[in-house]
Amino acid sequence: MGLAAIEAGFLAALGACLVLGQRLPGRPLWAACLWVTEELARDRLPFGGFPWGRLAFANTASPYTPLAALGGAPLVTFAVALSGTLLAAAALTGARLYRTRAWSPRAVLPAAGALVLSAAVLLAGLLVPVPTNATDHVRIAVVQGNVQQPGLHFLGRPMMILDNHVKATLKLAADIKAGRVPKPDVVLWPENSSDLDPFSNPAAYDKITEAVQAVGVPVLVGVLVDGPDADHVQNEGIVWDPVKGPGAHYTKQHPVPFGEYVPFRKELTKVISRLDEIPRDFYPGKTTGVLQIGPARLGDVICFEVAYDGIVRDTVNAGARAIVVQTNNATYGRTGQPEQQLAMSRLRAIEHGRAVVTAATSGISAIVGPDGKIEQRSREFTQQVLNADIPLRDGKTVADRVGAAPEWTLAMVGLLSCAVAIALGRRGRTRTTKGQEQQ
Repeated sequence: MGLAAIEAGFLAALGACLVLGQRLPGRPLWAACLWVTEELARDRLPFGGFPWGRLAFANTASPYTPLAALGGAPLVTFAVALSGTLLAAAALTGARLYRTRAWSPRAVLPAAGALVLSAAVLLAGLLVPVPTNATDHVRIAVVQGNVQQPGLHFLGRPMMILDNHVKATLKLAADIKAGRVPKPDVVLWPENSSDLDPFSNPAAYDKITEAVQAVGVPVLVGVLVDGPDADHVQNEGIVWDPVKGPGAHYTKQHPVPFGEYVPFRKELTKVISRLDEIPRDFYPGKTTGVLQIGPARLGDVICFEVAYDGIVRDTVNAGARAIVVQTNNATYGRTGQPEQQLAMSRLRAIEHGRAVVTAATSGISAIVGPDGKIEQRSREFTQQVLNADIPLRDGKTVADRVGAAPEWTLAMVGLLSCAVAIALGRRGRTRTTKGQEQQ
């Protein structure tokens, strides 16, 4: 309820700003910029923000989507909002003309112009080239070990989830040996695929090593690691080599507030006893998730982080040739969340011109091409292995190069439109007051 109230507050503020923007000519333009302003604030505040529910993420399989390669998710949001508000302007003009019966070419022109502009914005994305060519490829296998139950208590007994992923990987190794599937270069496990810290639990360490050695290639393992002190735990993706064992790792940079850490823990736990279910806070990582896994330089992004523009963009700009989203959707199983997260992966693929691989404990695991098309996907709450050949790309999109500049520019235009509307309103009231005094 608290999250819903905060999110509603952002939309209420947007509504107030949209009313101000109605005072200016060119209303659809200011309204679209204000949508970007609202999303910029909501994506960052409070506690790092909550980007879920952006217009861009609801349009990841539409003609608007290729615009992400030019200006990222904010440009897609702007285009969707602009097209929609232009349609609204045309509808309002048409309704007024219908009521007044004041039909004439001159009167109809604004509505017709708004319709044409709306269609132009919709179709503009079709003109944006989406590069997918690649000279290098890597063979991957995604292991979805599954969990026993959805919901907050998905873990079950200790080591159950790890056992599931080990068994699925051992079966993959048997299939490879029998020639039923080709041997991959890399195997990807999801977030929390080991429900115990292998560095403090020798049994977990041995099970992971058994699976990795059986398949004979590096495995990206999702684990919770104790530390760096007694009050914290780290959510990591670790490259586990069949010969050298655990090596390079990535620590999740953006833990989820009230899910992976508790802000103002001392004060809030006194009034919200349920927060005690999060006994330790997740410690945030400080670097991007670019990891050399076998022959491939992949960018690891853990779960919630795929929603954040900057984290994914920084990972690509740091040298990732494809993106891996390690996720644990079991808490939200059989809700819309796994589909929504997959939609974000589709947008990121086009935005950065990279293949995106989602590895989930319980689904949806998926292979998304650089063009945003879903090439493979798993079913929820099944044990399944996906095998695919994915392209490795080095080229940068315009969105990678310009970064957050389009978002901040559009947002500032939105705020300036409000400032101008307020200034014009005050000037109008001042003139009215002076006129009344002179009378």
